Amino acid sequence: MSALSGRVAVVTGGGQGIGLGISLALRAAGAEILVAQRSPLPQELAQARWIEADLAQAQNHAAIAEAALRHFGRVDILVNNAGIMFEKALDDMDYDDWNRMLAVNLTAPVFLSKHLLPLMRAGQGASIINIGSIEGLAANPAHAAYCATKGGIHALTRAMAVDLGNDGIRVNAIAPGWIRTDLSNDYINAQPDAESAWQGLFKMHPLGRIGEPEDVGKLAVFLGGDDAAFITGQVIVIDGGRTSKLPLPF
Repeated sequence: MSALSGRVAVVTGGGQGIGLGISLALRAAGAEILVAQRSPLPQELAQARWIEADLAQAQNHAAIAEAALRHFGRVDILVNNAGIMFEKALDDMDYDDWNRMLAVNLTAPVFLSKHLLPLMRAGQGASIINIGSIEGLAANPAHAAYCATKGGIHALTRAMAVDLGNDGIRVNAIAPGWIRTDLSNDYINAQPDAESAWQGLFKMHPLGRIGEPEDVGKLAVFLGGDDAAFITGQVIVIDGGRTSKLPLPF
């Protein structure tokens, strides 16, 4: 029997990038999946359920819970993955920028979790997995808003774990480092010397490579399953050792 056979998972932003890696891994482990995002699902997730939802809109949190109830009647795993990122110095940031970042990256995980609690309490123990970032631990330039939301996700994870433990609901966060996606590839390939940029990026990682979406997906399967039954309130960094390596000027 597969590790997550018979379980139901809701994954926000689960049809692209890191989210797609998570969705594919959960499905491969036997879970049924409902993906909530604005765009239709790729062919790889043709068998998954999909609800069109902009996570910045508060009414969609309840709509996702209603879809999960309609399709499955319960939820065993919630992956709060959907997020946005922009680069803006504090001088250039405005309220709309800040508020949308908060709405998608931090407010949506709070209130989607709230709306799904009745469906998660109905089972024999559920798992909420919040997707944070190593930028919740340190910062890149012009990422003040993004870092604030990811640091908030890490703190939220610990608080939710404390509050929901009596319900048998575990809450953990995954903090990815540099993971290969179309957006991250485009960013490096747009540098003046892309080859040097790639080599410099690999050198930052003790393992000599960047992460793949399936690396995060495998960790999500572990946290969603019985092998992680006594793990809650943790922020697990998955970054190939990048944040453990002190930089040198050569």
